[in-house]
Amino acid sequence: MSNVCFLAGGDVCVSGHDSGPVFEEQPSSLIYPEGLTEGKVILSCQARASPAASYRWLVNGTEVPLGLDLRYTLVAGSLVISSPESVRDTGSYQCLAINRCGTIVSKAASVKFGYLNDFPTDSRSPQTAYEGAGTFLACRPPPHYPALSYRWFINEFPNFLKNEKSDGRWFVSQVTGNLYLAKAEQNDTGNYFCFTTINMDISSKSTFIYSPTLVPLKYPTNPRKSTPSIKVRFPAETYRLAGQTAQLECFAYGNPVPKLRWRKVDGLLPAKSGSSVEGPTLTLPDLSFDDEGIYECEAYNSQGSDAYQGRISVQAQPQWLQVMSDSEVEISSELLWSCIAAGKPKPSVRWLRNGQSITRLKISNLALEDSGMYQCVAENKHGTIYSSAELRVQVQAPDFRLNPVRKLIPAARGGQVKIECRPRAAPKPSLFWSRGTELLTNSSRVTVAPDGVLSILNISRADEGKYTCFAENYLGKANSTGHLSVRDATKITLAPSNADINQGENVSLQCHAAHDPTMDLSFSWNLNGVMLDLEDSAGSCLIQAGVYTCTAQTVVDSASAVAKLVVRGPPGPPGGLLVKNVAETSVELRWSRGYDNHSPIGKYVIRGRWPSNIEGNAESARVIGLMPWMDYEFQVIASNILGSGEPSMASHTVRTQQAAPTVAPSGLGGGGGDRHELIITWTVSQYQNGDGFGYILAFKRTEAPTWTTLKIPQVDSSRYVYYNDSLSPYSPFVVKIRAYNCRGEGPFSQIAVVHSAEEEPTLGPLGINATALSAFEIQVSWDPIHQLSTDVLLRGYEIRYWRQHEREAAADRVRTLGQETSARVSGLRPSTRYHVAVLAYNSAGTGPSSPRTTVTTRKPPPNRRPGNISWRTDDAWVTVRWDHVMALHNESAVLGYKVLYKHEGQSTLKVLDKSRSTVKLLLPKDNSYVVLEIRSWGEGGDGPAHEIINGSPSYLFGLPLHLLSLLVLLALISPAGL
Repeated sequence: MSNVCFLAGGDVCVSGHDSGPVFEEQPSSLIYPEGLTEGKVILSCQARASPAASYRWLVNGTEVPLGLDLRYTLVAGSLVISSPESVRDTGSYQCLAINRCGTIVSKAASVKFGYLNDFPTDSRSPQTAYEGAGTFLACRPPPHYPALSYRWFINEFPNFLKNEKSDGRWFVSQVTGNLYLAKAEQNDTGNYFCFTTINMDISSKSTFIYSPTLVPLKYPTNPRKSTPSIKVRFPAETYRLAGQTAQLECFAYGNPVPKLRWRKVDGLLPAKSGSSVEGPTLTLPDLSFDDEGIYECEAYNSQGSDAYQGRISVQAQPQWLQVMSDSEVEISSELLWSCIAAGKPKPSVRWLRNGQSITRLKISNLALEDSGMYQCVAENKHGTIYSSAELRVQVQAPDFRLNPVRKLIPAARGGQVKIECRPRAAPKPSLFWSRGTELLTNSSRVTVAPDGVLSILNISRADEGKYTCFAENYLGKANSTGHLSVRDATKITLAPSNADINQGENVSLQCHAAHDPTMDLSFSWNLNGVMLDLEDSAGSCLIQAGVYTCTAQTVVDSASAVAKLVVRGPPGPPGGLLVKNVAETSVELRWSRGYDNHSPIGKYVIRGRWPSNIEGNAESARVIGLMPWMDYEFQVIASNILGSGEPSMASHTVRTQQAAPTVAPSGLGGGGGDRHELIITWTVSQYQNGDGFGYILAFKRTEAPTWTTLKIPQVDSSRYVYYNDSLSPYSPFVVKIRAYNCRGEGPFSQIAVVHSAEEEPTLGPLGINATALSAFEIQVSWDPIHQLSTDVLLRGYEIRYWRQHEREAAADRVRTLGQETSARVSGLRPSTRYHVAVLAYNSAGTGPSSPRTTVTTRKPPPNRRPGNISWRTDDAWVTVRWDHVMALHNESAVLGYKVLYKHEGQSTLKVLDKSRSTVKLLLPKDNSYVVLEIRSWGEGGDGPAHEIINGSPSYLFGLPLHLLSLLVLLALISPAGL
């Protein structure tokens, strides 16, 4: 009878020749732009099968009318939809791959259509906000699919806000598209546009709308300061799939602009959140179940703080933990396939046979028609996965052609042998053995197992001969014969000896054996059961430390001998490191002894800066000198006379107990600010020692009897602004600061003296004078101010200068420090009239302007180099001549020339100021050289230079030109103003 499987319908799947379909490509979901009717949607499908598979497609469970609707085309197995339309083609698509061995169904792929409508054309009224107050501009995006990304620009495209604003005042929500402003300022006035973009698989689209004009209103006094108020909040419950990215948004109004920070309430913030932990959007990529929990956003400034919390819940699509595999089973047997899938929520599992649902997959008394393609389907609300396998039910008379009994079966005398009998047959055949004409039955030496394996123990020469296996089922009979040949046993004649060495030493282990001379002998070594790769065919090897087994082997038997090699070395790592009895500044460590490597442990060392001489018989230690409320992890290292071992595994991270602060904040100082303000600053403390950390600030006027004390409950605060209308300018205050937490208060810092904000100068300088030095530079001088009051400090003077046709508001500025009463202003334009004014300044600002004066820069120097350079040498002299440079009518007159030169061995350049167009220079007697550069000068400054090292002679001044070219570089680095 032929070996075949039958499918329902009569088609035949030939075993050993045919194979059922296996997907190599499956369709993927896509979003197609709505209205793009000239394009095509392509859903891929390709299966490996023999014979080749044919294909059908389903949409929403209904067969796609291939051949009836010309919009649908099948290319290989892929479905192509021409001129796709949203109404007709939106849906869930599946591919069916079919051949005579069975049918499989692909995963589902959705086809959806994306769109972005235009914004409505209705106008929006101007929007006002008080200076210092928060506000937002609504985007109100038009209908769209899928989600949009949002940006805003101001006044004109592409002046996007993210490039304009870097002070943390602005935030664009990617959930609503709204633009939020933490604190309005006068320069925020402008026309704002909401810019939206949609991204699809083959294209993207953008549109924008003119939002209200923003008009900040000025307060009659300084803008009011305010505590943060969170206005953009992430959902109270956020669901994401494992592997996805979660983005939580948080933004607050407040003055000063609030800072934002994130934390995980019920654990440590994941390290993958990176720099986003201090911004308006917390980004958590590649989510895992460890990332589940409650997250908090805190907004804080010098006036206070606000916080908001929400939970992230992580779920998961189905994933296979166990799948079925292709099976060939005998007719009338039983099949039980199983599939196990993980996911959250827990997936349900169902089964398909040749694409059709079946209730369960347990088949008793298998028949030929049960052959086919089976699929296990696991699904939850987040997705569906498929696993496929082929079942072949076999029927066959016994046949030894593919697996006969071995023709020659060697065996060692005194050993044992197993002879297999494994014919192909279905159903399973009855098996029995004979030796010659004698039927074998079970005895003390001979056993015939149910699976047909013949075992013979304690073999002798009398067991040699022919052995035949007979197989029979209801379809027929067959047999196969082999010959058993008995050989001499293999024996170890020289076994390796035990040895005891120190780590790093070598030892030689030898092994010899006797064997049957008709067979080849091979040796192998293994270390603790692991085979070693040795090239010494003589059976001996040079090895290092270990425990070894030598095996001598022929094709019929083997013999082994074991040698134990004791290796003395540094200890192994201690185990089971635990942290106990955690206190404020100490913990107790406990561990178990590691392997001593045959040398007693002398001591333990706790990795870090803690006590390091712990007796070798100890298994615990007290670690002291820790900081309260700090995270620590520990490792212990054992050592002996042979060295230190590997450290233990790190302990779990522990946090020491809380304690009152012990260190006062440092860096106390301050000053500056606006009128009527006292600004106090300090360095953020690194030693919080506990939860509920903050600062206690105390200050008073130097002559006042009592201190003003206040609490600042922000961990990262480093600045406090005290405002009082009655505060006199530059008044001295004494200040001190201490830290506190939930366990108490720490010591006060040393007292520092801080002055209140200065008052800007009330007088302007007099005696202003401006003189043109060249075409590009002027000198400005003025009389010093002496009549400043005691509460007005003078930091320096500010020079303002602007061209005659410009407004003073556009003036450039140069500042001096201290009591300097003159300064040079450079970078000016030639032949240009400038207005100049001088103002006194300090940290509060600038005082009134001096009377303005005017100055005109000189004409520019001639724009031509000295030309027609020539030179003549005479003994130890070189004379250089050039043509006089003539100035044009719009250039300043030439008053002389500057000559730059350098002798060999000298490190400095020299300048000659000449009124004539010739120069005579002395040449040293040691055949050295001179490098020259010549430029004109006059009232307008220096003209361009002419380097004399550009002539054609091979040698100049006795030096080759290739060396002179190196020295030209030295001439070129000289300043143009020489």
